[in-house]
Amino acid sequence: LSVLSLTSNAYAPLVDVTARSVKTSEDVDLSNFVSTPSSKGKKTMLVLATYAADFNAIEYAQRLRYYMPELQKRGITKIGLVLNCNADSAKSLADLVDLPCDVNEGYGVELLVDPLGNAGRAFGVGTGWRPDDPDMSPYVKLFGMLFGLGAWATLPAVIGGYIGNPFTPQPWIEDAMAVGQRKGRWPDSGLVLDDETGSVLVNKFAELPVVGTWERRPLELATLRLQNMLDISIKNWKEL
Repeated sequence: LSVLSLTSNAYAPLVDVTARSVKTSEDVDLSNFVSTPSSKGKKTMLVLATYAADFNAIEYAQRLRYYMPELQKRGITKIGLVLNCNADSAKSLADLVDLPCDVNEGYGVELLVDPLGNAGRAFGVGTGWRPDDPDMSPYVKLFGMLFGLGAWATLPAVIGGYIGNPFTPQPWIEDAMAVGQRKGRWPDSGLVLDDETGSVLVNKFAELPVVGTWERRPLELATLRLQNMLDISIKNWKEL
């Protein structure tokens, strides 16, 4: 995943590179998108994500949902999310994570699709392990990347979901897990939700001895990822 903002010249490689708006079905020049803020703010954010069923894209959409109000307070009022999928898949992902977007609510994140990943390649994002090997099964490539081949940060990120982090708060995890529980996803025992409002009453990970006071408790992110894998990615594989 890559993120570009108006304050950086890094978007220069995106000149004449387009993605299609899910709302209007029109092609959008991404360099113009980034360099033209909305009338309500001074900054623009563009997220170059992966395919809609990928856990990276799912987690980033969940982060955007949680942090959008804070981003808007900081003047980032125009946010684009580019997914390597078709329009229906992008809409499905937004629905699954309750991400406010221009297609459904008329405000929020602007959904854009780039099925072949041309924008990411133009910008220079990592393409994984053996991207130019057509003879190797993509499932074998994905399995290799889980162990760090072509993506050295994958394994530390996975392990971090289990052992937690006492220093860096990530409140988006609880929010995303609550969304999952309200939609009936499993595991559904990490939080206690109010029956009427759906708000979080108790985070059971915060009740763990010693580590319950950590900013990110052990197994908390791993539990969310299990929710995402089973009830978003696998369950909705064809739609995404």
